[in-house]
Amino acid sequence: MLFNSYSFIFAFLPLTFFIYFYLNSKRLTVAAKGFLVFASLFFYSYWNIVYLPLILGSILFNFMVGSGLSKESKFSKKSVLIFGIVTNVALLGYFKYSDFFISNLNLVSGLYPKGTLHVSLLHLILPLGISFFTFTQIAFLVDAYKGKVKEVDFLNYTLFVTFFPHLLAGPIIHHADMMPQFASRWNMAIRYRNVAAGLFLFSIGLFKKVVIADTFATWANNGFDVATSLNLIEAWATSLSYTFQLYFDFSGYTDMAIGVSLMLNIKLPANFNSPYKAKDIQDFWRRWHITLSKFLRDYIYIPLGGNQVSFYRNYFNLFSVFLIGGLWHGASWMFVLWGALHGMAMVIHRIWRDLGFKMNSFLAWFITFNFINITWVFFRAKEWDDAMKVLGGMSSFGSFSFSLFNNDIYWQLIIILILVVTLKNSMQKLESFKPNYKTVLFAGIIFVYSVLSLNKVSEFLYFNF
Repeated sequence: MLFNSYSFIFAFLPLTFFIYFYLNSKRLTVAAKGFLVFASLFFYSYWNIVYLPLILGSILFNFMVGSGLSKESKFSKKSVLIFGIVTNVALLGYFKYSDFFISNLNLVSGLYPKGTLHVSLLHLILPLGISFFTFTQIAFLVDAYKGKVKEVDFLNYTLFVTFFPHLLAGPIIHHADMMPQFASRWNMAIRYRNVAAGLFLFSIGLFKKVVIADTFATWANNGFDVATSLNLIEAWATSLSYTFQLYFDFSGYTDMAIGVSLMLNIKLPANFNSPYKAKDIQDFWRRWHITLSKFLRDYIYIPLGGNQVSFYRNYFNLFSVFLIGGLWHGASWMFVLWGALHGMAMVIHRIWRDLGFKMNSFLAWFITFNFINITWVFFRAKEWDDAMKVLGGMSSFGSFSFSLFNNDIYWQLIIILILVVTLKNSMQKLESFKPNYKTVLFAGIIFVYSVLSLNKVSEFLYFNF
């Protein structure tokens, strides 16, 4: 089920909201949690019920491992933790990277004259949300190992993993941050300010996805998938269209997730903070997909030694983290290359900073934004040739034709660029939110306009990761 669908907006969400709070009002807190788990699993399996046993099996396994880490046992806790992490990564790797590994194995085998090895692809369908619920559970295991998990109850743990607002595409959450909220008596009754703020944020997210992201998606798809060649103007319009599509698609999902969760009195962590205002690559990653950045920092970068090592080892750690982050996004050499480019940029930035160099503020933003825009080309491209088609057009000065797109795209790109670098973001709007006629009118207009624009229901891009 998708947030941007009639079934979610007009059926699933209101029914879940009222039944959950009705059960809480009768002091049936266990039943309320159980219902929320049931609703979340229904939400997950609505798309494809085949993978319901997978997530349930993953939850049961990690609950047992986490329970073992939370109490004394005959096995060393470190061994149990390693076993749990390896199993989770292996499950993710099987579904996400099996065909990638097999296709590359076949490619290498074909390079040899007598090579006869050929393995058939498995053609596995990537289960929705597997990357996110796997990372969430790995974080839980590490927290349990460090003693940060105070109690382990199967119903609470299942709710923590399956809570439907964050299940499919994050934000990545921590057990210690979430479960006290579900246990709070204050959160068991309807809080109308939270409902108003949640609807306000949900409306912004829905508008981002349906009106902005899906509009730019058409132009990005035309440039990347339909056109056989692109001139300078068309190529830049294509790359910028995807740059804005990806941001408004994913941040729109996050806004809706945080908004729905807030209606249920649960606060999810922010995941975006105006990333296209960043003035260096490190600043960008502090603003983009914040919970993933923190996960990679806390569970990969710091265990590798972080910055408490030599200069060269620190640079290696930085590059490695972004290489892993690139591969996490998908089984493609394009994602690996994208991660490597960001890793190299982070190393260069660290060297620049260590040497004490500084740059003009506008120039720093200009370089950072264009680097991000150019590297998104590799993120979007299915193959190397697709990336070269766009990048080649972006660097060609032989033609300035506007034939691929209608004129609307060009002024809309300019307007969106100005808006994303000047206006407050949705989280800042939420912080200053006051339920009055102005906010009600604003939210109502963009909500109605978005619903009327739901002529087709499109998936969120990060469902593919």
